[in-house]
Amino acid sequence: MTPDPLVSVVVPTYNERESLVTLYPELCAGLANYASELIIVDDGSPDGTAAYAETLSGPVNCIVRNRGLKLGLASAVQVGFGWVRGSVIVVMDADGSHPPSAIPQLVEAVTKGGAEFALGSRYIAGGSSPGLTRSRRIISRAATALARPLISVADPMSGFFAFRRQVLSRASLSPLGFKIGLEIMVRCRPDPIAEIPISFRPRTAGSSKLGQGEVGGYFRHIGRLYGFRLTGSRRASSTR
Repeated sequence: MTPDPLVSVVVPTYNERESLVTLYPELCAGLANYASELIIVDDGSPDGTAAYAETLSGPVNCIVRNRGLKLGLASAVQVGFGWVRGSVIVVMDADGSHPPSAIPQLVEAVTKGGAEFALGSRYIAGGSSPGLTRSRRIISRAATALARPLISVADPMSGFFAFRRQVLSRASLSPLGFKIGLEIMVRCRPDPIAEIPISFRPRTAGSSKLGQGEVGGYFRHIGRLYGFRLTGSRRASSTR
């Protein structure tokens, strides 16, 4: 029987075939020192993303769900969690904006640095976001301001992170939209959280999936999380 890997990388995709062509060699380099697996969760991309993923060598598992129906990044990642075998889970985008070269720092923060959750941060010393346009930078900063009362990190909107798989056992996840990392941090409360500086790069191919639907989904999601935090605080008070 093949031993379980240390690291499971979950990558949600929708029309990211061209990006994966560039990303995969970088992923292999970033994971070279770890027993690892790659789990791609594709929403039936019409550009052949899944077909390309199935040609990749090594421990790669491509899951295609609801062909032709794009259901969202967060729920795709959640599906991927059901397939992981590693004790450390890494989540990242497929579009090339998250640098695979930072994976070792994220993993080491969890395996050797004592963190339960390691976040790739654009907004701490050493981090940057050249991949954000001016309009997306404004949206990101506004969304960050809304999320910070929920969790004390500089970049709660980051979609690039690593964490111990056991953290998921602490709460049921109910994500909307695309901020699965925020969902995990608020509901599962990993502690401590380490922030690792990253450079958020321009996407290598294709176009951004951020639109009015995703922005609206974020507002609904953040409302849910504030409700969860308020309810949790009341329950904690009632048991004292």
